[in-house]
Parts: sequence; structure tokens; C-alpha cells
Amino acid sequence: MNLPTYADVESAAKQIAAAAHKTPVATSRSIDQETGAHVFFKCENLQRAGAFKFRGAYNALSRLNPDERSRGVVTFSSGNHAQAIALAGQLLGIPRVIVMPSDAPSVKRLATEGYGGEVVLYDRDREDREAIGRRLATERGLTLIPPYDHPHIIAGQGTAARELIDDVGALDAIYCPCGGGGLLSGTGLAAGALSPGCRVVGVEPAAGDDAARSFRTKRLQTVNNPMTVADGARTPSLGSLTFPLVLQHVSDVVTVDDAALLRTMFHLWERMKLVVEPTGALGAAAAIGAAAAIRGKRVGVILSGGNVDLSLVGRWLAAR
Repeated sequence: MNLPTYADVESAAKQIAAAAHKTPVATSRSIDQETGAHVFFKCENLQRAGAFKFRGAYNALSRLNPDERSRGVVTFSSGNHAQAIALAGQLLGIPRVIVMPSDAPSVKRLATEGYGGEVVLYDRDREDREAIGRRLATERGLTLIPPYDHPHIIAGQGTAARELIDDVGALDAIYCPCGGGGLLSGTGLAAGALSPGCRVVGVEPAAGDDAARSFRTKRLQTVNNPMTVADGARTPSLGSLTFPLVLQHVSDVVTVDDAALLRTMFHLWERMKLVVEPTGALGAAAAIGAAAAIRGKRVGVILSGGNVDLSLVGRWLAAR
């Protein structure tokens, strides 16, 4: 499968224009003062289905041929891609089956079901979600749409950074959450084309540092079911498409621990009035933590999602 290019991001922007929200860009005087930088927050927490994932999901599903649409799709996801596929399929009239871990945040599972997706639960400690997805695809004749390692998914995710740069102009750096690398790969493609010289920095939770290790060793590394509040970044590894794209278009991959992640998330809630989930705050946490490095710079931060499991907030507040 060929690697997507920026031309694919441009094509995706046209493909999803009538369906996806053009999300706003927020700023914070207090964060600018704290960092000495001018920070622009791309609010994908306000995207349809609550996360950037809708962009790639709609781009991929809307390009299926009539036969593929009638037979339906299957995917696997801990939550945000699940919701995005469920909603995109609902809009396009495509049946969809979503393989989700039994411990996925209930808010994400209920939303997926609410959008009409058929949810198949599995035990992430004992079962392989990709194997389940492939089996269902074979048994039911479904098209498999993975959560990040797919050219249309990557291109769709790149439209978020494209919009950000189009709105605010050239940037010195963009901090972007990283799970399987779809958003990070697409961001690298968009930044490289629209803001040459912009440093694209991927950010993942410290407990799930496979992308950071892969970036440094130039060999694909894995992690097994990392325990982190950033449930959207509990992926085992980068993909066969996203890994080479990250190596080509990303300047660095860093990590933040859960304590810093929760501090940043609550700061975004309290000071900017932005409801962001822990995974969605990864880029913001890294940017604020890198104040010395970004001083005097124009910096983009992608707030990737806002699907918060409110049942966990009490525990998070106690931890803070």
C-alpha cells in the first residue's frame, strides 16, 4: 500500500468538507505568559463525535464503492475511532461493526451504540482485537477500516493541521498526540507542505512510549496494554504506514506522565473552559512542559478529543 502524500490530505479536505466541523482555534493569555510563546489550540474536542477521528473515518467510508457500502465495515477501537466510524456509517447508510475492549470508557461505548454501531466486546488482556476484526471481516464479508494504519484515515486526520495553519498562518512547532500515529502522520504531511521548517512533535503517555522508542531506534517497538489515563493512546505500536511517515515528517516524539497530563487537562477545563479528555491534552502538556524550548515561538497544539468518562473524574481529582 502506497504512503499517502499531502495531495491526499488536500483531497480529503474536499471529501469531508460538507460533513466535518471546521473546528475553532483557541488561545490563552495565561498559557502564553507561562510559556513565553504564542500558543494556538486546535479544538478537535469540538469535532463531530467528539474527536479528530471523524475526519479520517468519513474520508475512508465515503470512498467505498457501492458493493463495499452495502456489505458494511468492521473496525477495532478503544473509543474515539469507534464513535467516528459509527457516526460516519450512520450518515452514509453503511452497516458497521466495532470491536471494542470490555474496559473501554462507558461514555465511548454508549455513544458508539447510540450512533447505531454494532459493538463486539473483547478482553484486551487475553484477546487480539486485530485478529477478531479480520475474522469478522472474513466471516461477514466486511471491509476492515483500521483506526490509524490506512491511507484515507491518515489523509483525513491531516486536515486538522491543514485547517490550523490555514487559520493562524505559519507555525514554528506543532505538538500532536500520538497513539497509532494516524493524526501525527497526517499532521506531519500538512505541516511539511504548508509551514516548511515547522517542528512536528508527537506526544504519547510515558507508560506507552513505543513511538518514542521507535523514533529513536528507527526500529518498530511495541508496548503491551500500557496502563495510563490516556486511554486513546493505549495502542501497541505505530503501523506499517504511520511508522515510515513519522520517521520522514516528524521532528521528535516525547512523553508525558499521567500526573502532568491530568494537571494540564484540568487547567484546560478550568481556565480555558475546554472539556478535553486525557489523551486530548497530551500535546498541551508537552508544550507547556517545554516552555524554555518554545519561548518566543508560534506553536500549534492539537486538542485531539473531548470524550471524557465522567465516572473517573473523582478518581482523577483525588490523584491530583
